[in-house]
Amino acid sequence: MKFIVHKSQLLEQLIKQEDTTGSYTITTEDAGKKEFNIENENGNTIKIEGTYFLSNLLQEVALLKTETGIIELHHIQEEPVTRISRVIKDYYWEKLTRSFDDETLLEVLEDEKMQGDVLRLYVPESDTEAFEFYKQKEIVFKNVKVETIQEHISNEAIIALNKKPGILALGYSKEKGKSVPFVVPGGRFNEMYGWDSYFIGLGLIIDDKFELARGMIDNLEYQIIHYGKILNANRSYYLTRSQPPFFTSFVKEFYETYSSKLSIKWLQQKLTTAITEYFDVWMTEGIRLTNNGLNRYFGEGTGVPNETEPEHFDAIFEAFAKKHHMTLSEFKQKYKNGLLKDAALDDYFIHDRSMRESGHDTTNRLDNCSANLNTVDLNSLLFKFENDIAYFIATHFNDEFTYSGNVYTSANWTERANNRKKSMFELMWNETAGSFFDYNFKTQQQQPYVAASNLYPLWAKLCTQSQAEIMLKKQLPLILCKGGVASTSSLESTDENGPDRQWDFPYGWAPHQMLLWEGVSNYGFKEKSQELIYRWLWLIVKTVVNYNGLIPEKFDVNNCTHILDVEYGNVGANFKYVTDGGFGWTNASFKLGIKLLDEKFINKLNTLTSPEELFH
Repeated sequence: MKFIVHKSQLLEQLIKQEDTTGSYTITTEDAGKKEFNIENENGNTIKIEGTYFLSNLLQEVALLKTETGIIELHHIQEEPVTRISRVIKDYYWEKLTRSFDDETLLEVLEDEKMQGDVLRLYVPESDTEAFEFYKQKEIVFKNVKVETIQEHISNEAIIALNKKPGILALGYSKEKGKSVPFVVPGGRFNEMYGWDSYFIGLGLIIDDKFELARGMIDNLEYQIIHYGKILNANRSYYLTRSQPPFFTSFVKEFYETYSSKLSIKWLQQKLTTAITEYFDVWMTEGIRLTNNGLNRYFGEGTGVPNETEPEHFDAIFEAFAKKHHMTLSEFKQKYKNGLLKDAALDDYFIHDRSMRESGHDTTNRLDNCSANLNTVDLNSLLFKFENDIAYFIATHFNDEFTYSGNVYTSANWTERANNRKKSMFELMWNETAGSFFDYNFKTQQQQPYVAASNLYPLWAKLCTQSQAEIMLKKQLPLILCKGGVASTSSLESTDENGPDRQWDFPYGWAPHQMLLWEGVSNYGFKEKSQELIYRWLWLIVKTVVNYNGLIPEKFDVNNCTHILDVEYGNVGANFKYVTDGGFGWTNASFKLGIKLLDEKFINKLNTLTSPEELFH
């Protein structure tokens, strides 16, 4: 059954009748009639009832691209799981896609994090073809300025660049005469983020978005080649900061899915780039490689991270202002301008930038100590990175691969992975607690902080079967909540005077869920994996049904809500009529979860059956 509707008229009627909270959405918090009559194409009146179906009607009307259009009853009455899967595939990925072409250039450049009237786009000086292409944008957009940026840029030059920040260009296809598109997280995040891209990529692959997924990999490679690393995001002040290393995982997932469409030359180039990232980013001694052979996150640069709000560190600055007998404003100004030095404060910001490089910004687990830690998560990822390279060489290159004049076999990389595992077993494994813990190489002690990141060895297939069993018995229950896995345990202490940190309890995030689903399954615990998947998907479906299709950045998995009073808020929670593409990795977690979840649980999701009724 179809309805021919006038878009603006019907939106106005729905909002006037049903939106009593002034949010331009229809949710369980609204006190409207909860029913709406609409005529079908034959003139018959159909009654739409209930928050979920009414919000579906509102969304379907909002998605129309013309003032007069057709909407279908079966889309309004879709079961939640079917609807969420469909709109992510058919609408949300496209909504989150950006490029440096005319159509979406300003969406990237006109960002709330930009300063001043001039919108700057920086292009690597060696990519002359891209520069010529992007330079033409100045003709079309008068407030856009395209400039070159030197490769292997010094820290001093980056500091100078911070006075005129801008977006860093990504790949350009001369063959197509266009920039290479990329998918952003959503909300205020209009650039390409490092580890978000891997998880988003999994969702794109599941939805068979071949070109988009390939473009994501190409753009990550572009960053390694031209900016020296996969960046926190492609913004000028992130030039000193990388993010968790998932490049080989992304390439492996993509190549194994689409090998018939890709050449071995494509894989050879990507493997060469991966090895470059490994040696140049992660294995440089004194930066991200420590003396014990393990790795740390290390955000280079100096001073306050540029992306933070002016008052974000006021509690920290206040203590140092008192130490120097200054007012808060006086101290902040002198420190920012380099007129005052304080080694302890400098160290604090080194740790803070390193924490942000980890992707976990912010968490008490890493606060004021991150640069001193060999973290479980990073070293697990690099263990898999090394084994992925070994796999590629053995499986696709006849066990011989030449890089920078050296010939590598799979055994060379397996040995690297095994050496890393041996060190992690010695320094990070705690038999009593039944967990891996971050290792402080300064104090030469473990940091026994209970966190989801301690379980990364499950996903990387690094731990033994007995270790996996102990972790599921002793550690997982400490972070498992009704709506999924929390970032840390509620037992961990927090700073009462500090911010409510978004990567601590009770907040849960898509990447942790996705890694643990597969990690738990790797060791044969399918029932537990199904439980973890269901809990998270139930929370997503409940939020979509009750809140007008909302798919946010993160959740309070303990209280099972998206309504959060936490640093940085909850991206993706505010929109008009229909969500602006959901949120990248939360979308992807839904797609992966549905792919992995047994059919018997799908109907339970559609009826919003509580996890507590299914799992004990």
